[in-house]
Amino acid sequence: MDWRKHIESKPGVLYGKPVIKNTRVPVDLLLEKLSEGETMEDLLKAYPRLEKEDVFAALAFAAEMIKSEVVHSLAS
Repeated sequence: MDWRKHIESKPGVLYGKPVIKNTRVPVDLLLEKLSEGETMEDLLKAYPRLEKEDVFAALAFAAEMIKSEVVHSLAS
């Protein structure tokens, strides 16, 4: 999936945070809601302008952003 078709970042919209295009729904909010156990159906009901592909795009965006992260083991 090409998340760029669904996600944009503009300085004048939520301080440049990534949002679903043509909305003010930030990607991090969707990710947080999913991590708290909300379902796709919950999100689509709460945010009627969203489509399934938008939520999948948020997941694809997050995956791509962390692919290049370097993880350092925490010493015990």
